[in-house]
Amino acid sequence: MGAKNGDFTVSVINEEVVAAVLPMQEHWLPLSNLDLLLPAVDVGVFFCYKNPTMPMFTTLGENGTNKVTFGSMVGTLKKALAQALVSYYAFAGEVVHNSVGEPELLCNNRGVDFVEAVANVELQCLNFYNPDDTIEGKFVPKKKHGVLAVQATSLKCGGIVVACTFDHRIADAYSANMFLVSWAEMAQPTKPNTIATATATSHYPCFRRSLLSPRRPIGSIHPSLHHMYIPISTLPPPPATASTTTLLSRIYYVTAEQLHRIQSLAAGTSNNTKPTKLESFSAFLWKMVARAASGDKNSKRVVAKMGIVVDGRKRLMGNGDKEKETTMECYFGNVLSIPFGGKPVEELVEKPLGFVADAVHEFLTAAATKEHFLGLIDWVEAHRPVPGLARIYCNNADEGPAFVVSSGQRFPENKVDFGWGKVVFGSYHFPWGGESGYVMPMPSPLGNGDWVVYMHLWKQQLEIIECEAAHVFRPLTWDYLNQ
Repeated sequence: MGAKNGDFTVSVINEEVVAAVLPMQEHWLPLSNLDLLLPAVDVGVFFCYKNPTMPMFTTLGENGTNKVTFGSMVGTLKKALAQALVSYYAFAGEVVHNSVGEPELLCNNRGVDFVEAVANVELQCLNFYNPDDTIEGKFVPKKKHGVLAVQATSLKCGGIVVACTFDHRIADAYSANMFLVSWAEMAQPTKPNTIATATATSHYPCFRRSLLSPRRPIGSIHPSLHHMYIPISTLPPPPATASTTTLLSRIYYVTAEQLHRIQSLAAGTSNNTKPTKLESFSAFLWKMVARAASGDKNSKRVVAKMGIVVDGRKRLMGNGDKEKETTMECYFGNVLSIPFGGKPVEELVEKPLGFVADAVHEFLTAAATKEHFLGLIDWVEAHRPVPGLARIYCNNADEGPAFVVSSGQRFPENKVDFGWGKVVFGSYHFPWGGESGYVMPMPSPLGNGDWVVYMHLWKQQLEIIECEAAHVFRPLTWDYLNQ
């Protein structure tokens, strides 16, 4: 049980910096207005692989048989990374501040910190359900310099964990996914390892910041944006006493059958609009979080808030403009907005799921438009150089619970194959340090319609979820992954 509780060691055996294989002219890349809405937080992602058996990743052993080596796999990762960074040069740069204090990207090819490590634990013994004990601080690297850090860790069973940590100000999940797929494609043994291959087989990233330029003159800013975002100069002072709130990370799986059931329960809505799976799931979770707060003696005055991340790429595509559509599909950076809703705890607990799903649909639909994102770009411009922040991230424990759901349905688990087999399990890892929770549902690696759900929530919220919705949220185990 020791390994299950994180009682194992991970030892670093080598550290180096991997830069782009081709030289580049040093230049500055400004952050877009939507990048400037992100605080300086890092996002982690990790992928686990079984012991590879492909001949090209082996060396000849003493008895004449092929033997898998960690060194050959690391060599492949580094070589492919150096090639991928030619196109994705933003990940090889550094964030610096300009004369007015705004962050900018210095594209100087300082490179990516690459850590090699060895863990005395087998893949099947890792407790993915509790990543705080078995993933945090062990497999996902702490980014000390630059924009991106990588760690490759060898396991006792011959498996390998490949993990990255990137600066959220430079890339959202969509952008990171593009990079991960290109990196894996460059490593594929069946494809020529050339720069041309990387740009031909995957999206070539676009860094054209003019796609997100504010309107001139600045257009009308809808009042809803002042509700959703706040200049940090107007934030209230932090509470005098430190919060006792404890946020924990957990990973569950939700079966396709349960997802269908939740969606069916949420379908009895007044507007006759069938909610999506994400809307239904989010509504169900909103009720659970409210249920956790309902035991408070002041719960009648408590409001539970939930936000959902919306990707603006499709909303900003030109109507019938194929070139702009293609460009926005390849845009590298943040194109996100976080609309949210707030409801009294008692109302969320007592009302049927359909009512809550209606509330989710209402605040989500209002932000899923081109005008919303154009207005958000203008809102940032109107407040510069004072940075803004999503209000739901400014929540404190005294105001009531708040959390954000970010759909990870594009998580490229089945595409991040470096040449030694498909991913057994992968997940984002985002213990970002604030007092608002964070939830990321992703497709199951089994490809059976199930979801894997990463949660970073308050301890009491997780306890209610596991007590009252144990049939929905099941701890992720090796037995589930090894079906």
